[in-house]
Order: sequence, then structure tokens, then C-alpha cells
Amino acid sequence: MTTLDEKLEGLPPQPGVYLFKGKLGAVLYVGKAKSLKSRVRSYFQASSSDDRAMLPFLLEVIVDVETIVTASEKEAAILENTLIKQHQPRFNIKLRDDKEFLSIRLSLDHKWPRLDVVRRPQKDGARYFGPFHSASAARRSLHLINKHFQLRTCTDGELERRQRPCLQHQIKRCPAPCVLPIDSGWYREQVDAVEKFLDGRHDELSRELTISMAEASRNTAFELAAAYRDQLRALEKVHEDQRIVFEDQIDRDVVGYFRVGEAVELALVYVRGGRIADVSTRSLKTALPEAEVISAFVSQHYASDDDNGVIPIPKEILLPLDPEASTGVADWLSDRAGHRVLITVPKRGAKLKLLRLATDNARHAFHEKRRVSDDVQERLAALQEVLRLAVLPIRIECCDISHLGGGDTSGAVVAMNNGELDKKRYRSFHVRGDFVSGLRDPAQINDDYASMYEVLSRRFRRGIKEEGGSEKLWDLPDLFVVDGGRGQLAVALAAAHDLGLHDLAIASLAKERESMTGEQLVDRVYLPGQKNPIPVHAHAKALAFLPRLRDEAHRFSNAIREKLGTRRRLKSQLDDVKGLGPATKKNLLRHFGDVAAIFGASDDALLAVKGVRAAHIKAIRAFR
Repeated sequence: MTTLDEKLEGLPPQPGVYLFKGKLGAVLYVGKAKSLKSRVRSYFQASSSDDRAMLPFLLEVIVDVETIVTASEKEAAILENTLIKQHQPRFNIKLRDDKEFLSIRLSLDHKWPRLDVVRRPQKDGARYFGPFHSASAARRSLHLINKHFQLRTCTDGELERRQRPCLQHQIKRCPAPCVLPIDSGWYREQVDAVEKFLDGRHDELSRELTISMAEASRNTAFELAAAYRDQLRALEKVHEDQRIVFEDQIDRDVVGYFRVGEAVELALVYVRGGRIADVSTRSLKTALPEAEVISAFVSQHYASDDDNGVIPIPKEILLPLDPEASTGVADWLSDRAGHRVLITVPKRGAKLKLLRLATDNARHAFHEKRRVSDDVQERLAALQEVLRLAVLPIRIECCDISHLGGGDTSGAVVAMNNGELDKKRYRSFHVRGDFVSGLRDPAQINDDYASMYEVLSRRFRRGIKEEGGSEKLWDLPDLFVVDGGRGQLAVALAAAHDLGLHDLAIASLAKERESMTGEQLVDRVYLPGQKNPIPVHAHAKALAFLPRLRDEAHRFSNAIREKLGTRRRLKSQLDDVKGLGPATKKNLLRHFGDVAAIFGASDDALLAVKGVRAAHIKAIRAFR
């Protein structure tokens, strides 16, 4: 068997892709090179000038290297991207998730078109604008349009059902075509203006708005003229916010880079039509050297999937350094974009100033995020002190129970990690009522308490079961909070102690309310063994996490209860017939019209329905 040293000696000088592998043959890292021989060997050469933090790690875990020779640097870039998607190497930088890219959809086939935000464009005849590099950028554009260009915001179903104008009409953001007689020609004019705005044809739109405003004023339609004036001002404000940096009006992306140790901050400045349109930043932690971080960013950020929204590729990309095989990457991006793409490292002039601006943005974002992180740690430490917790409450969970008149009872457990909501750890529970007997005195505890006991018992039991295992999504938090007062706290303690969890930190948070005398009482935190509750306002900075988490638990539990109620109300008898799938039930209902007709149909009539087999008929007869 060829050893690693022998493979390093026999590396080819051609361009290609290299794969570092671990003991079990798993692909740990995929990279590209314009010369496999010089690039791969550089990882293993002892050099006093090479201080890359990843080198000692590589020498410990890499046991094999595989190389694939390509005909050009461009093919190497394409193959690298393919292999990263195929193997998902754990040590390659994962800079993006396709789902974060949003597009704005304009439904042109409807009589009253509307805008909405989507993640996956479809071939449905609608116009799609974007995708936007961040959700905030997409929603910011949508908000600006909804504010100044009066298109409806309701769904098609709401449009058909509505009997009177909504709040959007009252605040003059919708003409209410749902119930009011609207000039379709004027509405189409608004749609055309929105298209020009989203297309970036601002100069053309500005001229048209100026002409329309003057015409409306001549016709004494002063309210309409004022609407055009407001649209024109909004357009001018957008232009003012976009600083002119180039007169050639070429679209460019500029990458800024700042690093401290393994903490890296990337800033991307978007130049559109010669103006700075926006800036986005991204944080990551990696031991990879700068050149590989930049290379990974360029390759992955502009990589395209057929059915996912992707960032448009500009004509020029400015980088702080020249990444490996940059010529091949530029050729590959040119093929994808349908136009020539230049990858440039500025050395002087306006482009260098723009690169420095991007770097300043990366540095500022790095320090700002670190400041916010430090502030969170300070507040968590204050929370630990106020509640007298044994450990820093990095992970906090909160439980809330929701029901509708005693029915559709649901429980929700939401989580927070380092001061931010952690939705991966959200859990929902449909209350079954089978834990009530576990209470010490069930006769004196109402259904809300029994439901909470059941939900907490199920959640805590899963935490005990998963303790020490590889699955950590059920492990117990540093602090558990229940929505309510002393009673809910007692139930939570009972649920934990009955399972042997005597060291789990538990508190309850009572909602703000009014006393009998009308006095406003603030949120209060109840602790085990402490008579008087702690008012949240007295320790606002330390306890601010808890009301936020409690409100999120309340929202989530209500959403679960509503979903459960909807499912119950829409439930059909066919749902209880074993073996009937959704498609078969749909075909049966479409053919016979209702459940009674299905149950009364003959075997031959049932078999005539698409998808129905003898086993289905047997199940239907058995159910009856």
C-alpha cells in the first residue's frame, strides 16, 4: 500500500482537486489547486514562515490524500464545488444556506397583482426579483414598496372573502380592490412602477413619476399628485442612500476580510449601477488560511442550484488577495453568469478605496458582534447572580400550556442559547392526560397543572434518557422556566423531583397583571424556597431574557393548539380507516362526493376508483 509520504512525492504538477481523508476513509477536506504538487505539499512542509493554525491539526488527522487531475483551473473549480456538495466535508467552510436567499414575486396573471417573498422561484408566469443577499434586504425593499406603491398585500383567499377594507386601506397603503371599485388601469400603472423600481430602472421611473405628478396637478387631482410626489421622494431617498463610487455603472461585489485568531468576519459590499447598494457581513470560525477562506467564499457564495434562489453574479469581484486557481474560478463564474466575470485584487485608485471600505465594514462588524457577545455574557452572569444559580445559564428553556375551553390542550417548550432563541430545540406536546396519576394530590390540582405536569414529565424523562448519549438535542438546560406563579413552580418541581432531578434549576415567571385595587404589578420571578418573588423591573438587565422567552413559549404553544384544533375540525372518518393514504382518500371523495356515499358504495364501484385495491375495501368494510 502506498504511504502518504510516497503519495506526496508523486504528486502531479497539473491543476486539479485534492481530498484529505481520515482513518476510516471519510473525506475531511476538499480543495483545488493550479498545481497539485506545490499546493498539497505546502500543507506538510515545515516552514518557519508558515504559521497556519491548521497545519498541526492536519498532520495529526490526515492519513491519506487523493488527487484528481483536471484539464484546466476552471474544471478544478467546478469539480471542487461538486465534490464538496457530494461529500459534505466537515472541515470545509460552509458559508451559506440556500434557504436564506429570498426573492420577491410579482403575480402578473392576477387581476390585482401582489408582491410576496418566496424562497424558491417557480416557473409559474410570475416575475421574480432577486434573489436578495439577506432576508432583511428583501423585506426592507418590500416594506418600502408597500409604503409608497399601493398594491394589495392580502392573499388571494383573503381578497375573495373580505367584506370591508382592512387596516392597510385605512393607512392609505392599499386601494382595497377587494371591496371598492378601483380603476384597473391605475392599478396596472402601480404594478409597472413597482417592476421598474425592483429592476433598478430608477431614472426612468423618476421621469415618469414627475410627468404623472404634473399631469395630476393640472387636472386638480391633488391627492393623486401628492401620492406621486411621495413616491418620487422615496425614490430620491433611495438614491441619496446609495453612495456613488464609480461612473462606469458596472455591477461589482467587494469582499472585505478581518480576522482575529480563528474568528473571521467577511463583509460584502454590493455596488450596483456604480452605487453602493448594500453591505452584508458573515461570521465564521476556522483555522484555514486567508487564501482558502476567500476562495471558499467566492466558490460557495456564487454557486448555483437549479431550483434554489442564488445571488446574481456581477461583472467584477474585488478581493483582498488572489485565491488559489482564481483564473479558473473566474472562467467558471463567467459560464454561469453568461457574461465575463473578472476577479481582481485592487492595488490603487478607487477600487482600492472600495476594498478598504469593505475591510473597515468587516472590522466594525467583528468588534460590534464581539461587543454584543460580551454584553450577553455579562447579562447572563447577572442573571446567574440574581437567581443564585450554580452555573452560568447559557441554555434556558421555558414551558407554556395552551388550550381552548379545556380542549386541544397543547404544551410547548422553547429554548434559548447564549441569549438567542434556539429553534432547533423547540418541542411541542399534545397533552394526553396519562400523567395525572403521578401527581401527589391530583384531586386538588386543576387541569392546567395536570397538563403542565405531563408535559414537563415527558420532557424531563427524555432528558434523562439522552444523558450521556450522542444525541444532545434533549439534554437538560442550565435553567428551566415555567409560565405562571407559585402553583406552576410547585408542579414543575414535583415533575422534576419525581424523576430524581433534584439539582435542576427551576423558576417560574408570572405575567404582568392588575391587583384588586387596580395597581399594576410587574412580571415576577418565583424561586423554590423563597417567599417573596423577584420583580423583573428591579433587575431589568439581568432578567430581560426571561419575559422574552416566556412570550415566545406563549406564541409557540398557541400556534400548536391552533394547528391541533384545525386538524381536529378538518378530520374525516376516512382518516381512521387503516391503509388509506392521502391520495386514495382524495380520489374517493372526489369520485363519490362524501363519506356516506363511499361507505354505501359497492365493491365494484370502489374498485373503479383510481388507487383503490381489495385491501382498501376490506378496511372500509371493517371500519363500518
